[in-house]
Amino acid sequence: MKRQELIAQVEEEYASIAASKSQQHFKQTTDEISQEAYYEKLLNAVIEEIKNGKFDNCRSGSEISNKVAADKTLLPSCNNERRSYDE
Repeated sequence: MKRQELIAQVEEEYASIAASKSQQHFKQTTDEISQEAYYEKLLNAVIEEIKNGKFDNCRSGSEISNKVAADKTLLPSCNNERRSYDE
């Protein structure tokens, strides 16, 4: 699958995830960051790794978001963050 197509799918996937999370649940899992900023940062990190070819073996944006949720080390730019990037 082309990287641009994966990026578009990931953008849709994270928009859906962000919309489905309650603000209360979100505040319990993050430190002083808005829900919008949290998902924007996560999305940008995923897009950067797609551009770098890290997810070339993935078939869909959903597959990528599931991999990231299961293994946060896939996003080196987020590894130093105190927040969890679980979904």
